[in-house]
Amino acid sequence: MPHEGSNEQQAHMATGPAVPEYGPPRVRGSRRRKPRKKTLRYVAWGALGAVLIGGGGAAYAWQHLNGNIQGTDMNAALGKDRPSQQKNGSMNILLLGSDSRAGTHGQYGKGVSGARADTAMVLHVDKTHKKASVVSIPRDTMVERPQCAKPHGGTATGAQQAMFNSSYQAGGPACTVKTVEKMSHVRMDHYLEVDFKGFQKLIDELGGVDITTRKAINDPNSGLALSAGKHTLKGKQALELVRTRHGVGDGSDLGRIQLQQAFIKALIHRADTVDPLGSPAQSYDLADTATKSISADSELASADKLLGLAKELKGISPDRTNMVTMPVTYDSQDSGRVLPLKKASQQVWSALRHDRSIPKSATQDSVGDKSDSPVSAGA
Repeated sequence: MPHEGSNEQQAHMATGPAVPEYGPPRVRGSRRRKPRKKTLRYVAWGALGAVLIGGGGAAYAWQHLNGNIQGTDMNAALGKDRPSQQKNGSMNILLLGSDSRAGTHGQYGKGVSGARADTAMVLHVDKTHKKASVVSIPRDTMVERPQCAKPHGGTATGAQQAMFNSSYQAGGPACTVKTVEKMSHVRMDHYLEVDFKGFQKLIDELGGVDITTRKAINDPNSGLALSAGKHTLKGKQALELVRTRHGVGDGSDLGRIQLQQAFIKALIHRADTVDPLGSPAQSYDLADTATKSISADSELASADKLLGLAKELKGISPDRTNMVTMPVTYDSQDSGRVLPLKKASQQVWSALRHDRSIPKSATQDSVGDKSDSPVSAGA
């Protein structure tokens, strides 16, 4: 990739052929079009909020971005035994943050092999594409994990009671999708994933994200130490925030989910301030980092498809996004685990299936939504 800000790259970006269907706008001579924000709203990991895909303009650059994205053929992996697709224009996307330490040289903990679904959120976009619901699934939830095909051959046996995050370790992202669909009876139209290393890079490329802490947070396990007040978090601190669990709430995954949901809103705010035409070279670098950091289903694994999705979700602001945690209660046999509240959980999933707002009554008895988040968006 040409060096950021080089004359060669900017010349290519300014004069190269426009990319068809969702391609970045072309600038001719001194005439400039009014800047348009092209924001991909996605949540992976509790970050998995919004990432700019824009700038560029040369066909060779677009092909490079396409080549960055890793895709998984969900239809081939899952077969036909799935919930039916919704035909009303609404959409469900499973947003995953995996805890893979690959290539991190022990930076995020040693003695941990493989990867698990460290964060999982179901993003439901309503049929108007103007409102959204986000349902976080606690990683420590005990669920029925179905039998899954392994990514490189063979079969992972199912389990009547298994931690939700083990589904990724057993059979990769397809197994996590299958587990969510079995639990919710909601078909996932797409999935998007980012890991530790990719998340940190994305936040650094965005220039940091603004948050406000209502009280000091100190978690020696994640490394996060923040005083009460306003902060701009760069990649390392942002990752520490979305991984923090011992410094907030009851020390379980439930407190961490609150931090992740607050961070997503802050990330959406930050991405909305980025002007892709203000600095084409910087925008290209951001798009390059984003596409290298993201894994997706094969139907979404291209730069133009991601940009198309961004355009569809462009009008969804944080105040039009309802974020909840799947209703759960503590497991009486293991204080470190939670169990789904069956009736309440089905209210949540039924709302998504029928493209309705999640009723407040569905989460009123859940231990996952009992306290206010110690973090809010903006500084």
